[in-house]
Amino acid sequence: MEKMEEPAASGQREVLTTHQHSPKRRKGGLITMPFIIANEAFEKVASYGLVPNLIFYLIKDYHMGVDQATTTIFLWNAATNFMPLLGAFIADSYLGRFLTIGLGSICSLLGMILMWLTATIPHLRPPACVQMTQTSCETPTAGQMAVLVSSMSLVSIGAGGIRPCSLAFGADQLDNRSDPKNQRVLESYFGWYYASTAIAVLIALTAIVYIQDHHGWRVGYGVPAILMFFSAFLFFVASPIYLKQKASMSLFTGFAQVLVAAYRNRKVPFPPRDSDSKYHHKKDSESIALTENLRFLNKACSIRNPEQDLAPDGSASNPWSLCTVERVEELKVIIRVIPIWSTGIMMSINVSQSSFQLLQSNTPLSIKIKGKPVRLGVKLRMGVGLFLSCVAMVVAGIVENIRRRKAIREGYINNPQAGLDMSALWLVPQFCLNGLAEAFNAIGQTEFYYSEFPKNLSSIAGALFGLGMAVANLLATVILSAVDHLTSKGGKDGWVPNNINKGHYDNYYWLLAIMSSINLLYFLFCSWAYGPCKEQVTKVRDEGNGFNKEEQEMPILGTMI
Repeated sequence: MEKMEEPAASGQREVLTTHQHSPKRRKGGLITMPFIIANEAFEKVASYGLVPNLIFYLIKDYHMGVDQATTTIFLWNAATNFMPLLGAFIADSYLGRFLTIGLGSICSLLGMILMWLTATIPHLRPPACVQMTQTSCETPTAGQMAVLVSSMSLVSIGAGGIRPCSLAFGADQLDNRSDPKNQRVLESYFGWYYASTAIAVLIALTAIVYIQDHHGWRVGYGVPAILMFFSAFLFFVASPIYLKQKASMSLFTGFAQVLVAAYRNRKVPFPPRDSDSKYHHKKDSESIALTENLRFLNKACSIRNPEQDLAPDGSASNPWSLCTVERVEELKVIIRVIPIWSTGIMMSINVSQSSFQLLQSNTPLSIKIKGKPVRLGVKLRMGVGLFLSCVAMVVAGIVENIRRRKAIREGYINNPQAGLDMSALWLVPQFCLNGLAEAFNAIGQTEFYYSEFPKNLSSIAGALFGLGMAVANLLATVILSAVDHLTSKGGKDGWVPNNINKGHYDNYYWLLAIMSSINLLYFLFCSWAYGPCKEQVTKVRDEGNGFNKEEQEMPILGTMI
């Protein structure tokens, strides 16, 4: 009897064990979205709120000249725009996205607290100027500058940790690439993400600036610090429910190994096309096929002698002579997207010409023709954005030409500060066109990079658009300086003098329109050379398998409203 009871008891224990483990909740999902989006939105409000009035703070409180203050802000903006690329590599190679965002949030918080302290503690900035005497204002000491630069550096480092990883980290919570509805889920998420960040920037450039103007620097810099605290708190409080992807090996090292191995194996003949076993695949991973583009890199993963090239556990005995197919394809996809990525720089140059920040949000575009849903592909959206950017520069040139002629007719050619009988609403069309251009192109670029890149490169995918903006800021300065130098030779006023009525800003805008048109043709060539996107290949495969695409046209994230 005892022997017969044993299996029953064992079975009971099995049922009990299964029951104990069944309530374990799967991590990730929609429940994580408010925390991730709030982290990014609060960071945007806090960091963007520091920028507009910073030049007045540096001139009035730190007694900097206009040139020094402008240069300081320019270098800070450049560092803030380039840091996300470094943060993306660190996240994908070493720390992972969760830890990178967490450290970035802490750095941003410390930087904003330090900035607030400079406005609160008098000894951290130069004493006020004595305006009743001819005494010159004291310049900041080395220690005071060190505190200021440290605060700005911490904010830049924080942005480098949060901005490239936040979008990809949120996509990690939703991304299930085996699900045919996955693309629609990600599109909806991208739309909501950009809508929330656009609203955050709008609040930063209105409410935060208003607080600084009417309540001083102590309150004006204290509010961003408080918002950044909430950003970090909301991110960390949801830590138990996040799906956290581990970082892979160093991307720099891995890509260097591919190049070195391809060079070392350059004289090795290619294996037969149908001989996949001659290529080295990552252990315990889904086998992927080598692509034919950039074929010379395929030799980096070509197995010449299995006994010498492979270790007993199946790994490469020397990774500098033999790489995995997966690593080769990762390098290929980065090289392949560079031409298309470069086409977005011109649009960012055009947007940077405006002295006002144009903000817009975007939701996934979907219309119905004859009852059937129609979606615009990512490359088509990018192209539409570039076209609208070109049109915006044409419109800007026309409006400026009309404004200048009117100023000359009214006798204000030597008085650029005089008010004209011309409504500021004339500027609305070009701002709207630039806003639509950025909405189409920015979200299209991000979706394109994320869908084309392997999952372990998602942070880099999220950082590429920001890198393009950073390059655009530098190129915009170079273009403006070159135009001013070339058009002001011989004592002429040039196209872009300080007196806008004596210049020809309309010609400058039309020059940008011509450059944008050439850039659009360049994009069309790059798009054709790139070939079909992964989403197009997947769509063809799904339709071939009889998958009903209409089932996935419902708004997946509608519950987030």
